[in-house]
Amino acid sequence: MKKKDFLFIVFVVVFFSPFFLSEAVLNFYKSFNSSHGMIMSFVKFGVLATLGEVIGLRIKTGNYHEKGFGVVPRAIVWGVFGLGIKAAFIIFASGTPIFLKYLGFDIPASILGQEGFSFLKLLTAFSVSLFLNTIFAPIFMTLHRITDTHILENGGTIKGFFSPIKFEKHFVNLNWKVQWNFVFLKTIPFFWIPAHTITFMLPAQHRVLFAAILGIFLGVFLAIASIKSKA
Repeated sequence: MKKKDFLFIVFVVVFFSPFFLSEAVLNFYKSFNSSHGMIMSFVKFGVLATLGEVIGLRIKTGNYHEKGFGVVPRAIVWGVFGLGIKAAFIIFASGTPIFLKYLGFDIPASILGQEGFSFLKLLTAFSVSLFLNTIFAPIFMTLHRITDTHILENGGTIKGFFSPIKFEKHFVNLNWKVQWNFVFLKTIPFFWIPAHTITFMLPAQHRVLFAAILGIFLGVFLAIASIKSKA
């Protein structure tokens, strides 16, 4: 283990340790999270998913930071995406049981809120994940690639980040071979659908946090996709 890896791990442990060592901090988090779910979604994704991208950068370049990477712009983007993901979770978790009932399954609308395990709850959680990751995720992943390219193109600066995004240019120039064959066809069915099935088996107050933690893995996947794009 290199010195910079050791220091990075120490930083992460110190940053998150108050939530495990202090009951007051943990209770404040739970209370604020319960009352301000959207704000906390912004914060969770802004912190955890950006952490994933930093780890992805380490995998790709050997460094946790480099000029033009744009940690702050990426955190802002992830915070905004966190709002969209929170909204998507509510929409798909609420709508999927209704759709399954329409198809003839005897599933109560509140099944994902029930305690314990049941096969109907697992079926519902899997269905929510399936619809979420086949309808919402591809759009989200593509938009993220575009904003990522925009940040890099503008040197990772705050000023450049708030300049107009050249959506058409970035969309056309996106490496669709990697986006389709790796990001869509491999990560969605083999990781995201199973992972989000677990997500929707959890109590509602823990789902966004778990999803944000999964954002760390997304950073790794993006690093691998970037490496494949250059291969």
